Amino acid sequence: MEREAGSAVEDWAEELAQAGWSSKAEHIASILRRRISEGKHLPDHRLPEDTISQGLKVSRNTLREAFRLLAHEGIVEHRHGRGVFVRRLTVADVTDLYRLRRVVQPASIRDLKGRAVDLGQARAAVEESEAAGPEADWRVLGTANLRFHLALTALAGSRRLDELMSRVLAELRLVFYAMSDLREFHVVYGARNRRILELIEAGAFTKAANEMTSYLRDAERDLVERYVAAA
Repeated sequence: MEREAGSAVEDWAEELAQAGWSSKAEHIASILRRRISEGKHLPDHRLPEDTISQGLKVSRNTLREAFRLLAHEGIVEHRHGRGVFVRRLTVADVTDLYRLRRVVQPASIRDLKGRAVDLGQARAAVEESEAAGPEADWRVLGTANLRFHLALTALAGSRRLDELMSRVLAELRLVFYAMSDLREFHVVYGARNRRILELIEAGAFTKAANEMTSYLRDAERDLVERYVAAA
């Protein structure tokens, strides 16, 4: 069912303050991508062009270019005669996203060998999840999980890799928001995040990379089963 994500113009002021506003379409796309990944706009929600362009103080042409960028990433889609909507992913999309993650993330961990890295952000994400506890809102646990994986990717020191993983995880987040409650899922994989972190801290990079591969295979299977059941 199609739904409209109608936000008051004032809601966008905070986005401008946080991001350091620019009229470039790429920057507007990054704001929208973050809002979608945070669950402010859910799958099948319409993104109202007039409200967003007014809130971000950009022309409709600039906003449409941002929409085109997000459509290319698979995050939104144009529905003829109805406007732009947050996309609902397919099972094939989920499988493809995890295939990409299994190529990129374990390799990034192996590449840490012999390098001095700051695990502060990754550790903080794990501790955030643990502090929230197993009864926390699944969105809180999911956000901590996302931050952990982004923090690990950031250790590679590659802006392009950071951008890639940010897009991949934002797209994957659409799968989470299409289901009602994933608390158990995030509790299980939050605990496995701790295991991966401990292996990296101990310098066991090969073991950590192998654990990440196993983690991603299991997460894909579990998530697909839940997604199919929810559908």
